[in-house]
Amino acid sequence: AAPLQAGRRAVTRVRGVAAAAADELPLYITTPIYYVNAAPHIGHAYTSVACDAACRFAKLDGRDALLVTGTDEHGEKVEESATAEGVAPLDFATRVSGTFRDLADSFDVDYGRFIRTTEPAHAVAVDALWKKLEDAGQIYLGAYEGWYCVRDECYYTEGELVDGKAPTGADVEWRAKEPSYFFKLSEWGDRLQELYESDPDLLGPKTRRNEVLSFLEME
Repeated sequence: AAPLQAGRRAVTRVRGVAAAAADELPLYITTPIYYVNAAPHIGHAYTSVACDAACRFAKLDGRDALLVTGTDEHGEKVEESATAEGVAPLDFATRVSGTFRDLADSFDVDYGRFIRTTEPAHAVAVDALWKKLEDAGQIYLGAYEGWYCVRDECYYTEGELVDGKAPTGADVEWRAKEPSYFFKLSEWGDRLQELYESDPDLLGPKTRRNEVLSFLEME
C-alpha cells in the first residue's frame, strides 16, 4: 500500500506541473540537497526520480525546464562521519558525493546541474548573496541557545523534545548562547503572508503551507 500511495502522490505532483505548463516562465526544479554524512538510500532515489519525472513531463509539454540536484557537504555530522573513518572531511565528502551522482546516473535522472557546496562556483555565489543581503541590512549578528541536534542540524525547544530526544528520535545536547547570524524575516512577514494567502496553491503540501504560515505569525 505504501509504494502505491507514494506513486499516486508522485503522479499528482506531475499533473500539477502539467497544469502549470501553460505558463511561459521557465521551470526550475530541485531535489533536496543531499547530506553526505552517509551513503544514499532508496528515499534519495525516490525523490530524485519524482523530480526528474516532473521535469521531463514539463519539457514534453513544451516548457523550458531545468532539474538541479547535488550534495550539501557542510555541517557537523559530515565532520563527525569523516572523523569516524579517519579521513579529511573534504576527502570524505568527495567520495560520498560521488555515490549520489552515481545513484542519479544509474536511474537515468536527467539533471542539468549537479551542485556540490564545496565547489568554488558555489562559494562565489554564496559570498555574493551574503554581501548583497548584508549591504541591504537584512543580516544581523545575534545569539542562539537551546537543545541542538547534530543529526537534524536543528534547535528544539523544551516542549518539542520527546523523552529527552528530538522529535525525530535523535539525541540532543544543550548549547549555551553562541553568536549566530540571522536573516531579518520579521521585515518580510506581512508581505509573505499576504502573498501566500492570496494564492493558496503557491505552497504545498497543505500541511507544510500551514506550518510556514504559523512560523511567519510568530516572527
